[in-house]
Amino acid sequence: MKSPSFLLFSGILVASLIAADTQTKLRVIEDFRAVSAIGEVPVVSYADVLEKATPSVVAVYSSQIIQPSYYQSAPQSIQDLFRQWGRPLPGTEPDQKERLERVGVGSGVIISEDGFIVTNHHVVQLHHGKAADEIRVRLSDGIEYVATLIGSDQKTDVAILKIEPEQALPIVTIADSAKLRVGDIVFAIGNPLDVGLTATRGIISALGRDSSGILGPGAYENFIQTDASVNLGNSGGALIDAAGRLVGINTAIVSGSGGSIGIGFAIPSNMVLNVVKNLIKTGEVPRGLLGLIPMNLTPDLADAFDLPSTRGALVNQVQVGSPAAVGGIRHGDIILKVDTVVIESAPQLRLVVSQMRPGRQVTVTLVRLNETLTLPVVLGSLSGSVASADLEQGILDGVRLQPINKRIRKGLSLPDEIDGVLVSDVLADSPYADVITRGMVILEVNGAAVTTFEAFEAQLQAGKNRLYIWHNGMNHFIVLKIKG
Repeated sequence: MKSPSFLLFSGILVASLIAADTQTKLRVIEDFRAVSAIGEVPVVSYADVLEKATPSVVAVYSSQIIQPSYYQSAPQSIQDLFRQWGRPLPGTEPDQKERLERVGVGSGVIISEDGFIVTNHHVVQLHHGKAADEIRVRLSDGIEYVATLIGSDQKTDVAILKIEPEQALPIVTIADSAKLRVGDIVFAIGNPLDVGLTATRGIISALGRDSSGILGPGAYENFIQTDASVNLGNSGGALIDAAGRLVGINTAIVSGSGGSIGIGFAIPSNMVLNVVKNLIKTGEVPRGLLGLIPMNLTPDLADAFDLPSTRGALVNQVQVGSPAAVGGIRHGDIILKVDTVVIESAPQLRLVVSQMRPGRQVTVTLVRLNETLTLPVVLGSLSGSVASADLEQGILDGVRLQPINKRIRKGLSLPDEIDGVLVSDVLADSPYADVITRGMVILEVNGAAVTTFEAFEAQLQAGKNRLYIWHNGMNHFIVLKIKG
């Protein structure tokens, strides 16, 4: 695959949501009708459609603070030495101070009259993952504002900005992206290469693209694919249907040169709105968790499991103590449905569950040894903020801990004398992944026995910690370094 280059009436509902920090209401306009039900659409010119939608699209500029060079901030004696020899300080100009330097150009879409603007996460981030030091927004009439970053979600590449306009802004109507069909006419509107607001036309080429890997490992992809021309700088811009409604946020292209070759991707408006509402309300996106590792069925696997097709998600591994394990799901099960949603693949299973609220009970339909079963499962939380009753996260970044109960003791065949806190999972990017391993039982921290989360957390200290653990049938010590 070529390397991806990043870019972004009746039946109308006005949705309101209280923003926790700003105490303002997000009022967006949604229209749930299919585009074919709206009536006559122009066939000679789409000028009226674009005239309605274009004012809601903005240019977004991200900047970072550039610090003076080392020599400029060096001790006075070093500076005097350079001056004594009649040489300027390397890489500096006289009286140089820190300055803002523009490092990124993208697009955004106004979704509320009082100044909420959707864009891409990568538009407002610097190259090393830090948020931009300043974000400016330029409206279609040329007026510029400094924007506040309300929230950003890397896993979907969605961010929400807020500006404080002096008057009501032109906003876009948001369509139900679930009603899109391949072949629908769409327009990509944005600020490609910072040339100014530009509109291009194409069609919906495909829906539900979820395995392109554009957003990286652990992300949630459900892209709309379009052949409307999308280029660098279109990131965060609008994908508009033939009725002038927002159906997606342009995010990326596939290209070997960095220019459009007719393969562009946009985040569906339904996903965008769900992420935005959560970011405004809580600053994060709650995501449901089953606690299993799924994989796609190959034709050979489907044949081995005596299945008529490769549809569904094969459970490769169930994490100890996870909601899936508690609900009775086992490795080797083939998940066909979650509630009423038919599961076609492993990526789709991850996406569907992630869109559900933690703590919700779902019905999982699966096949086990040629028998169809329906199991109730209470979803945990991917972020840990709403974990299942006996699951704990957050004490160590990327490490999931769990108290030992009778069920776990029996499942792991733990000796009666082993009592402590179980490491039920460790994320690959955890800073402790090279020391702590899934399946360890932490018995002591710095000489004190720990059997509860509270006791474990109370004994941890900044710097080096001495942990006495049980793992693979043996007791031994490890050293865990905690940054102060």
